[in-house]
Amino acid sequence: MSTEIAVVAFGGIPREVLAEGRARIAAASQSANALVEALKVKLSTTGSGVLAQVNAEVDGRRVRVQEAAQDFTEAVDRIGDQLRRRIAAVTGTWKPRPWPRPVQPGDTAPRDGARLITRVKSPSLVWCSPDAAIRTLDAMDYDIHLFTDPATETDAVVYRTGPTGYRLARTVAAAPPRRSTAPLTLSPVGARHLTDEQAVNRVEDAQLPFLFYADPATGRGRVLYRRFEGHLGLIAGRP
Repeated sequence: MSTEIAVVAFGGIPREVLAEGRARIAAASQSANALVEALKVKLSTTGSGVLAQVNAEVDGRRVRVQEAAQDFTEAVDRIGDQLRRRIAAVTGTWKPRPWPRPVQPGDTAPRDGARLITRVKSPSLVWCSPDAAIRTLDAMDYDIHLFTDPATETDAVVYRTGPTGYRLARTVAAAPPRRSTAPLTLSPVGARHLTDEQAVNRVEDAQLPFLFYADPATGRGRVLYRRFEGHLGLIAGRP
């Protein structure tokens, strides 16, 4: 049975590229020993290249893969292979994923000097253990993942550190989580209280890939991160 694939394109992408992208993703999903549903492919141009992204549900678990490249042909080639690997990873026994991945020819880099927040996401943060948050981080190919830690009832993040390690940071300093199965280290201090403007300046001045901080008015956690086109994105949980 064929899986329905939604394709969203931005930037005048040739019809044959869209067809090739659909075929590559269909082949990757149909070769999987798993139920792959809700497939959505997004192709777009960036300031210095192109970006291909796939979102899907694999046996009921959300996954995401994305690839940046010089052109759509290369990006589509990579995204199909990445989807196969991600499906295999989330349906098998979990193990820490190496990071950062090797840089390939054609990878694009964010432009320096961008001081604009061009996208704001306000999700309902999931209450889950740091281990569960790490699995979401890997399945969705995030650099950093914002969630609410039920052990402390505070907003927290996990992010990658070292080749296979992860780090937990909370808005308020607290003891390490119990019975963690992931190679997890703990930030010993709570997140700094910053305004969005202060956070942007800190990210730009230090050339950081992302920044976890706390809203001075509410104490809720926020994440500022660099987007593929070079500007900044903001994730702030719903009040």
